[in-house]
Amino acid sequence: MAFISSFLPRKCGIATFTSDLITNVAAAARGHFTPLVAAMHNNTDAKYTDPVKFEIRQNVKSDYISAADYLNFSNIDLVSVQHEFGLFGGDAGSYLGLLLNKLNAPVVTTLHTVLDEPNPDYYKSMVEVCDASYKVITMNRRGVGMLQDIYGIDEKKIRLIPHGIPDLPFVDNNYYKFKFGMEGRRTILTFGLLSKNKGIEIMLRAMPEIIKVEPSALYVVLGMTHPEVLKYDGESYRFGLQRMVAELGLQNHVIFHNRFVKDEELHNFLCAADVYVTPYLNREQLTSGTLSFAVGTGKAVVSTPYWAAEELLDQGQGVLVPFNDSAKMAQAVSEIFKNNSLFYSLRKKAYEYGRSRTWPRIGKEYWQLFCEKQMPICVTIPGPLSAVKAISAVELPELKFDHLKKLTDDTGLYQHAKFTVPDRSFGYCTDDNARALIVTSKYYSQYADQQALDMFDIYLSFLLYAQNEDGSVRNFMNFDRTWMKKEPDTDALGRFLWALGHIISEPPSPYYLSIIKDRFDRSAALVEKTEHPHNMAYAILGMASYLEQFPGASDIKRLLTIAADNLAKWYKNYAADDWQWFYKKLTYDNAVLPNAMYTAAAALNDDKYLGIAEKTAVFLLSETFNGSHFSFIGCNGWYEKGKKKTKFDQQPIEAAGTILMLKSAYNASKNKEYIRIQRKAFDWFLGGNDIHMPLYDFKTKGCCDAIMQGGININQGAESTVSFLLGLLAITEGYTIEKSLSPLTAVDKNLKAGPVADIVKTYAKSNSVKEFA
Repeated sequence: MAFISSFLPRKCGIATFTSDLITNVAAAARGHFTPLVAAMHNNTDAKYTDPVKFEIRQNVKSDYISAADYLNFSNIDLVSVQHEFGLFGGDAGSYLGLLLNKLNAPVVTTLHTVLDEPNPDYYKSMVEVCDASYKVITMNRRGVGMLQDIYGIDEKKIRLIPHGIPDLPFVDNNYYKFKFGMEGRRTILTFGLLSKNKGIEIMLRAMPEIIKVEPSALYVVLGMTHPEVLKYDGESYRFGLQRMVAELGLQNHVIFHNRFVKDEELHNFLCAADVYVTPYLNREQLTSGTLSFAVGTGKAVVSTPYWAAEELLDQGQGVLVPFNDSAKMAQAVSEIFKNNSLFYSLRKKAYEYGRSRTWPRIGKEYWQLFCEKQMPICVTIPGPLSAVKAISAVELPELKFDHLKKLTDDTGLYQHAKFTVPDRSFGYCTDDNARALIVTSKYYSQYADQQALDMFDIYLSFLLYAQNEDGSVRNFMNFDRTWMKKEPDTDALGRFLWALGHIISEPPSPYYLSIIKDRFDRSAALVEKTEHPHNMAYAILGMASYLEQFPGASDIKRLLTIAADNLAKWYKNYAADDWQWFYKKLTYDNAVLPNAMYTAAAALNDDKYLGIAEKTAVFLLSETFNGSHFSFIGCNGWYEKGKKKTKFDQQPIEAAGTILMLKSAYNASKNKEYIRIQRKAFDWFLGGNDIHMPLYDFKTKGCCDAIMQGGININQGAESTVSFLLGLLAITEGYTIEKSLSPLTAVDKNLKAGPVADIVKTYAKSNSVKEFA
């Protein structure tokens, strides 16, 4: 059997659950069970041992595909998944679906969380996991009804198996109190990974009243801060609790044990406690291993009425008090301390109830389910891959920042390099730092890598320094940190807005919003004066991202409309039957112009921009894609209407821009052909080009600057390397493939006859790139 879950020594409740499950299933199986764990890994330093055989990095999509292949070749009879949304990568843990849908063996999934009001991403993710599972297990009666009523899961697929409880004796706790130096004290215990939703402050505020009734009362908070909380907030919550202890004068009545305790030590603490409390703040918690343990060891329990507590304590096994009510919490605990009859009655009922849920019993229930005779044998029938699966299953270079880091100092990103050596004579530029800011932001959102965040801060600092008080943006900085005087016209304003807009949409931390929103607003005010199409296009991308975070920002929406209308005017001024473009020449980063039109159409819900996007995108593809590979417009002369197209030098920015444009084209049309062509655009980096040579250097992790007539320009500068990384990040991001795909809607009924019209109509009717070519 394979288990897909977090696993010890990772400090996580589900890791402990899975370890206990394997131990007790093994005992029930009596030698007929061999476990293999595919452990979910979250960038910790955990060192795994047997039975962990495979590690899945949480936010690395390709690891999920590799895990499926590994399990399929490992003679697995059955797969058990421990599902919690936060364990898995992708939106709402959606990467798990990629893995499950590739597995040959049947899947049994234990659901540790079931949401009663899921947003669309969480709903879709849950349904996909359930559809891929032979059986789904919930630990709570409420969960059965929620799966049926909210998610439409067939009742026959659902199995109710409670959370396991340690099989501990009913003991006198004085012996254990002596072990911890708590003899003579009436002890209250809360344990588990610490986070704000635990409501510890509610219990602390109750302690003064409890002490009036029982002066010896001692509250023990057992457990380290949750690793995910530590990552983003550090120990701020714990420090706040400690300040509250001091303010309330509770130093002799509260103990914090800030560590992750192993089972044996936890059992000893449980045995030492008189009362166990869970003052949690949220009702929507379907399972609680900590509460189950407390009930199973016969503790007098006081809890708020979250779902798991309502079920575990519904027959008098404990006392329920309202949420956020310190007075009621104090009253309930005080009454237990005053009334020995109530104290022992609660203990007895809890212990007896827990006998039906001990881990040996739960292990047998799981083993019986795993051994059901009707368990289907899964046979994979070869069939056509969806566009998404075809892309995600193909080997891609691993995202590495080795060369990008080499090109970065504490000022920013160097423009150029001689081979891989940074060329300081050219200094830095805003354009490159803006693109690098987007790359590190996207990387950090997938991998939560601290080095990426450190580089992000450097690039952001450069951009903020590049902005003038009036909102204009400088572009070229010398190596001595002085700005170039009389610099030529650039796209710095647009790229500045694109980068900051992206960060506003997806900030690494909410605190960044306070830094960059005002800066964005200051520069956005200049969009009305922008005359160059590329500057408009980059600004449109940034403003559309801004509106994703602040959809009610009417000023930004007005400016976005102005920029989109101005770009549309450029198209109308220059477009002709044989030249569907924004001006008389195809130059650099051509694909950003149709991409901006697609983006404006989506942001403003206006089809007039979509029509322009489709015509110009098809025109650009007809000029750069020959059906087998891309041949981009060369920068040594560009391509002016009526003249010969320049073939060299072809630059990586064209491939990256085309990849992003094709993503927008797919999102607008849901035509899978765009995704297939997108992969062709990325293959340009890897040798799918006119000279059949890769520009990406697998050794240095940098990208060469251009395809030249005689070969490759081996210099690996900022623009080329960042373009490669931007393209790779875009190609690995997920798409939503609808079950019913409409054909490409690229034909404008009013399009006049001519070569471009023929191309557009042919493309719309084609079933493949090959047929179109």
